Formats: sequence, structure tokens, C-alpha cells
Amino acid sequence: MPKWFASERMGSVRRALGRVDPLGLAGAMAQVGARTATNALPRRMADLGVELTKVAAGRSSITPDAKDWRFENRAWKENPFYHRLCQAYLAWTRIALELVDDAQFDWRTAERAKLATILVTAALAPTNSPFLNPDAIERAYETGGRSVVTGLRNISRDVVSNGGLPRFVDRDAFVVGRDLAVSPGAVVFRNEVCELLQFAPATDTVHATPLVMVPPQINKYYFMDLAPGRSFVEFCVQQGFQMFTISWRNPTEEHRDWGLTTYVDAVNDAVHAACEIAGTDQANTVSLCAGGITTAALLGHLASKQDDLIHCATFAVTLLDFTVPTMIGLLASPAIVENARRSTKRSGVLPARHASALFSMLRPNDLIWNYWVRNNLMGEDPPTFDVLAWNADSTRLPAALHADFLDIFLHNTLATGSCAVHGSPIDLSKVECDSFVVGARTDHLTAWKACYATTQLLGGTSQFALSSSGHIQSLVNPPGNPRMNVATAEVNDADPDRWLSTTTPVTGSWWEPWAVWAAARSGGRHPARASLGSAVHPPGDPAPGCYVFAP
Repeated sequence: MPKWFASERMGSVRRALGRVDPLGLAGAMAQVGARTATNALPRRMADLGVELTKVAAGRSSITPDAKDWRFENRAWKENPFYHRLCQAYLAWTRIALELVDDAQFDWRTAERAKLATILVTAALAPTNSPFLNPDAIERAYETGGRSVVTGLRNISRDVVSNGGLPRFVDRDAFVVGRDLAVSPGAVVFRNEVCELLQFAPATDTVHATPLVMVPPQINKYYFMDLAPGRSFVEFCVQQGFQMFTISWRNPTEEHRDWGLTTYVDAVNDAVHAACEIAGTDQANTVSLCAGGITTAALLGHLASKQDDLIHCATFAVTLLDFTVPTMIGLLASPAIVENARRSTKRSGVLPARHASALFSMLRPNDLIWNYWVRNNLMGEDPPTFDVLAWNADSTRLPAALHADFLDIFLHNTLATGSCAVHGSPIDLSKVECDSFVVGARTDHLTAWKACYATTQLLGGTSQFALSSSGHIQSLVNPPGNPRMNVATAEVNDADPDRWLSTTTPVTGSWWEPWAVWAAARSGGRHPARASLGSAVHPPGDPAPGCYVFAP
């Protein structure tokens, strides 16, 4: 067979697999098998055989994690059949994950292999079967079979309207502008990419320097403006900040060419508008997740022009250095990036449902099978929860921005200085403004140590805050929750573990120490104006604006 023909055939196979398995999970699992076949696999299978013998004899000591919701029913402990079934499942799940460790991959391949293993073992859990889940059996008996009928109805509805995935929220329970995103304000600037909302002051005096929030492009801004008492926007105006937020337009195929530079320019225009309204030359920013990537690119661009438009910057659960191991880093492989780039180039956008499905895959037990059991086996209605309602209201990414993000993931262009905006290379070490950086201890997307790395990239003085929660919980984190804590201190060590050893967590939210930090960098206070906007930027549509409603 000619080499060129064999190469072309292999390329066709890889392209076909890329369409079926865009994350390369099957390939990662195949590598596990190849690396462990002659040594680790036989040894691990022997270990599994020994453990299963102990399970059958009732001598196994395996127990589920106390936080594992799947095995909370007392039958898993008291019923001999269920107890052994649980132990056998946990035994082979543990062996499967140990095989991934035995393969000794680089961390990105290891993350893909672990994800593939977790997806398979999570799907095969006995709790997912109506015949093996004691909770489902009890519910069917208690309801006279009505839970079974309801579950079948839910499955049919999800197949038709939700791509076969179980719904995780009642989408009709909340209305944006009535139940969510209710902080009073108005649109004071709009272009084709974004709106800028200004919120009404809640104090007699306000800080001179305006505060502009930059949300991620993959979600709508109002997760930081949920119901009163759970709103970061509300908290900020109560602290006397002149609060603005960007609300991104939900792009369609016609916006396929909007790239990182497009969004950097949009943030730049919005910040200038906030400064004009506030009557200042500078603004502060608070950027969230991927919004922080955009702000960092803007900061680097401004630094190249010696422009100090942004006085201080906050980055919450944002990754700028993609060499630090984190789950989202599994996306950084040439094959995955090329598959994703090719897909969005055809469609013009990354569909919202694709991003949502990907994030659900990263935590299948909590974000897929939990709702499968509740909705379809127990016959329950999807829950009513504001954060989940917002999460279901996701947005698309234009193809060009998606490609730029993929390049940043794969080549670490922001951290290495090889990313450019309007032709000027981005050197984050030249960004001299102070920064407040937030990580979340149990974040499954942006590991806190990877977030900490941001403090080592920027040239100014950094303060780091470590929240006790996960990715979204750390952001929607109002003060007063006794179960939350935060550790914070100025960064003077490159090692995150050494930094952590010098701190003492205190009960509360990062919002509180951040507000003190930001207030010290927001100028003096003056009487709040009675009206929003200015002559140049008059108030328009009331908050939450128009773009937030785009389907």
C-alpha cells in the first residue's frame, strides 16, 4: 500500500473519529489499554478478582464516599444484595481509575483518559437502572406506578426537545427582568457586540471611579444579578460603587468573524463610556471566567500603548496560564482544537447546547445522572433554582472567537506573549495595575492553582482570594452563608501551596474582602447623581436591556 494512501486513510479515520468523539476520549482510553496491557492490567485485574471474592464472601471493607448521593438509601448498607452490588461497582470503578494512573500520561492525556473512565463508570452505575435503584423501586410502589409513567413521559420529552439529556431545571419558573436581573438601571451604551448597563445607586454617595463588570461570552451576565440578596450587582451598589456591566449580544451565523479583537474593542468602548458618564479618566474592572481572558488582552494592548485606562482589575475563576493542570486543559490538543475549529467554521457559531453538554460531561454524576434519576426514575419534575435557570439560558460563541480561545488554550498565547491585538503583542508582565484574583477550592473547570498563576503573569501588585466553593458557587456567593469561607492575602510567593500555608480561612464570601480592596482603589466619594447616563450617553432601555433576551 503506498504511504500516501495509508496516510490519507488514517487521516480519514481521524476525521471520522473527530466527528464522533471530538474530545479524543476513545483514543485516550485506547492508549491506556496499550500502555497497561502487559504489566499493570493483568495485575489490576488480579486485584479486582481478589476484591470481588471478598465482596461475595461479605469481607470487603469498601464503602461509598459519604458525599456520594447515589448510595444514600439504607438498602445499600443493610440489604445483602444491594450492599454487595455497591461494593462490586465501587471496586471496578477504582481499578479503572488506577489503570489511568498506571499509564503515566502527560497531564492533558491523563485528564482525557480520566474523563472517559468517569463517563463510562458513571453511566454504568446501578443507581441509573430502574430495576437496581432501591429509591426508584420504593417510589414506584408508593405511587402505584405513577412515578414510572411520569418518568417515561419525561424521557420522551427530553428526547424530543433536549437532545436526549435530562432537563436540570424548570425553565419556565423564572422570567428575566421579573424574577432575575431585577436591579434597577438602564442601557447607557450599545453597539452591535454589547450593551453597557448602568445601575441606579443605592447610597447617597458613590466612589468616583466607575466599576465595569465583564462577564464571559458563553453565558448571559445576569448570574451576577440574580434575585435580591443573591446579586453581586446589588451588593456593589450597596457598597457605593458606580456599577456598570457589559451584556453581550448572542451571536448568530452572520457574526462568525467576531474574534478576540472584536470583543477587546467592545470592552474598550464600554469602559470609555463608563468613564465619560462618571467624569473620570479611569475605570476599574471585575472580569469573570472567559471575560477575564478578554480583559487581560485589553490590558496588554493598553500597556503596549502606555494607556492607563484601567486603574485596577479583578479576575474571578479566570485562566490565563494554560500550562497549569486543570480539567478544562484536556481541550488543549491539536486534534481536538482542529476538530472544534472545523465544526464552528462550518456552522459559524459554537451552539449553546454543545458547550452546555461539554460542561455537563465534565461532572456526569452531578450534572447528568443526578437528573436522570430524579426526573426519569423517581418521576419528579425538574427543580426550580435560579442559578440552574440562568445556566439553561446559555449563548453561542462566534466561530472566530471560538478559534481564538482554542489557540489560547492550545498554545498558551496570552501567557507567552504570542497573542496580539491590532498587531501589538500582549505582554502581561507590562500590565502594572493592581489586581485581585479569585480561585475556588473545588472548581472542576478552572482549578484554583491555575487561577493563582495569573498573579505571576501581571506586573502590578496582586491579592489572591481562595473561596471554599466551586466554579459558579464561588461567584454567586453573597455574604452571610456560614458554610462558606475564604482565605485572602497579598501574593508574595510563586508557589500557591506556600501562599496557602500563610493564610487562615475565615467564614464568609470573597465579595467582602474584595469590596474593601476595591474601595481603596476607587477614589473618594461624592454625592450620587439622581439620573443615569450623561448627555453623550443618555439612558435608554431599562435594565436588563435588550440583548439579554435574544434566544
